[in-house]
Amino acid sequence: MKARRNKKQIPSFRKLIKTSKVKLENKLKNKQFKQQSTLKKYRKEQRKLRQAVKDAVSKKPIPLENPKEKRPGKRIEREEEEEALPLDMMDEDDLQLMKDLGQRASFLTRDLSSSEPVHAKKRKHERIIDKYEKIPRTLQTAPEKELIHLLPIKDESGIIPQTREKPVTDSNKDEEDQEEERELEEEITEDPIQELTIEEHLIERKKKLQEKKMHIAALASAILSDPESNIKKLKELRSMLMEQDPDVAVTVRKLVIVSLMELFKDITPSYKIRPLTEAEKSTKTRKETQKLREFEEGLVSQYKFYLENLEQMVKDWKQRKLKKSNVVSLKAYKGLAEVAVKSLCELLVALPHFNFHNNIIVLIVPLMNDMSKSISEMCCEAVKKLFKQDKLGQASLGVIKVISGFVKGRNYEVRPEMLKTFLCLRIKEVEVKKDTEDINKPKKFMTFKEKRKSLSRMQRKWKKAEEKLERELREAEASESAEKKLKLHTETLNIVFVTYFRILKKAQRSPLLPAVLEGLAKFAHLINVEFFDDLLVVLHTLIESGDLSYQESLHCVQTAFHILSGQGDVLNIDPMKFYTHLYKTLFKLHAGATNEGVEIVLQCLDVMLTKRRKQVSQQRALAFIKRLCTLALHVLPNSSIGILATTRILMHTFPKTDLLLDSESQGSGVFLPELDEPEYCNAQNTALWELHALRRHYHPIVQRFAAHLIAGAPSEGSGALKPELSRRSAAELFEAYSMAEMTFNPPVESSNPKIKGKVLQGDSFLNEDLNQLIKRYSSEVATELPLDFTKYLKTSLH
Repeated sequence: MKARRNKKQIPSFRKLIKTSKVKLENKLKNKQFKQQSTLKKYRKEQRKLRQAVKDAVSKKPIPLENPKEKRPGKRIEREEEEEALPLDMMDEDDLQLMKDLGQRASFLTRDLSSSEPVHAKKRKHERIIDKYEKIPRTLQTAPEKELIHLLPIKDESGIIPQTREKPVTDSNKDEEDQEEERELEEEITEDPIQELTIEEHLIERKKKLQEKKMHIAALASAILSDPESNIKKLKELRSMLMEQDPDVAVTVRKLVIVSLMELFKDITPSYKIRPLTEAEKSTKTRKETQKLREFEEGLVSQYKFYLENLEQMVKDWKQRKLKKSNVVSLKAYKGLAEVAVKSLCELLVALPHFNFHNNIIVLIVPLMNDMSKSISEMCCEAVKKLFKQDKLGQASLGVIKVISGFVKGRNYEVRPEMLKTFLCLRIKEVEVKKDTEDINKPKKFMTFKEKRKSLSRMQRKWKKAEEKLERELREAEASESAEKKLKLHTETLNIVFVTYFRILKKAQRSPLLPAVLEGLAKFAHLINVEFFDDLLVVLHTLIESGDLSYQESLHCVQTAFHILSGQGDVLNIDPMKFYTHLYKTLFKLHAGATNEGVEIVLQCLDVMLTKRRKQVSQQRALAFIKRLCTLALHVLPNSSIGILATTRILMHTFPKTDLLLDSESQGSGVFLPELDEPEYCNAQNTALWELHALRRHYHPIVQRFAAHLIAGAPSEGSGALKPELSRRSAAELFEAYSMAEMTFNPPVESSNPKIKGKVLQGDSFLNEDLNQLIKRYSSEVATELPLDFTKYLKTSLH
């Protein structure tokens, strides 16, 4: 029988041809749905009829005698007893209509004992009454439902009163819920949660953290051991960036960020991975090739998702919005963002050749101008590092383009550190436009016609093989050609100069000006000669405006002379105004700890006087030497050493300046130290008396230099300097003897054997024996100190 039934259910072959299986299933579903809907409709109608009968039975019938006299009063009383409808919200016409309706009789309100027809004229209602009469009457077993009166609805036919059933709670369900609650309470009472102390909580956290660390280490070591086979484990490791345990979430996420960064640095290939074409995907390949393709595809996708996660962390910190999960607090966002930015900086420097490098640049450049100093410095240092190690210039060009656009978009209101990164660019030469054709053109291969004319058949064959080999060697060659490098450097420098010139033109009072002038000073020899005239005019205007600080004006002077010392030699420009400005600015240098201007002065003097010795007159050289020696009395020891080293070079460059060492020489006129014109101050009529004061300086190197200059700066003999001092430039000596660390350089050894070997900070009187100091002071002054002063000095120093 079962087999027969199954056979009947299976459709015939003809039906299978006509209709598909899916269509038959859909038909069956539609049929079932129709049956269900009709049943639901029937049940709904039955329910409504039953409800209507229950309502009719439950209501008390009202007699219909004298409806005009008795009914209105009783109706009003009844309305007052029950919940009154909000009649104050109705119009008078609507109210009157409701009263009229209430006075009329209906099947549900009249007395059922009277058999007189009430609405004889209205035949429509007869059918409804017949329907109610046909319904079988049953005893009221279900409990009566309470009604809630609602606001009436006004329709075309009139006002329709609205009611709603009061929801009745099922007692059985309530009992079941109560039983479940009791069971849960019993379970809770049986197994109470023990509140952990702070120590226990820390121990528990330490255990969790150790487990996570071991898991991270296991995944990382598996990936490193065989990246191609275990590339899927990168996804598992990356999923730990969404750690949800609030106890260890922040720490685990930081560890995963750093681990993934190191992994990508190790397993990333030294080439850019491109997406496969449709033709390459369709072709059959060996297992090894297929495995390599899967590895590359997985690596690129995971690297992309990793960068997106880092970007999201930085955005969350910037927006400072707490997420729904509430796993990471707002305070922890900054720590996560710093680790993310550090990882991005590492990848920027380590993987400039790999995919998504431009996306990392776009993320890092805005962070160079961030309000947080630590993040800004981190990004600037990464960009500097990239510029220094980029030999070809491809990555540098990408960064420069983004920085230039960002600076322009912010209307030049950015940190000066952004433009100071340009100073680290490795650009030494650029393409220069030439009128004549370049002689060293790239080698071109011969065409077939040329070969046919000049070569025999055998020679053509050899030539073809030679050219093929040369092409293969060019493709296999790792180092890029010099032409491409030159082209990239030229394009990079053009963007840099466009940025500099925009700031000089539109934002002359911007804090970016010192960085611009410093950059122009460095790359001035690469500027096109056509711009020299205009640039020198702009620089002189900036100096004369008086809006610049002494450091900024020194940068202007430095830039001007860098321009004139390179290709500017051809131009017939008198830079006397720049000499005058430097001579005037020397006495404005800061003599305290922030003596940054001294280094710029030393560089300017080297370019202006030493390298342009043929264009400098003797009067100008004498004036600068005199002013430099005066300046050496006021500044810190390292600045004094640098200035005296420059003076020594000038005395060698201009031998006739030794007349300043002779106090008996006489000339025309009187020396005017207050005059700001070096040509007309009569410096030949003075002497370098400052050297005798510097000879008694507390710093031993300053003493040595002063004695050397008094002796006429000899190259040999007893007055000559040691090689470690004479072979160094002034800038190098300035850096070598810097007192930035607040220590005496070189350290002073004490003559007292008890305290020998101790190096104390400060002046020399703290390092020498007190008695020797008093004797030395008394011998220099040539008078004996009073006994009271000696006692006072001893007690105060002790």
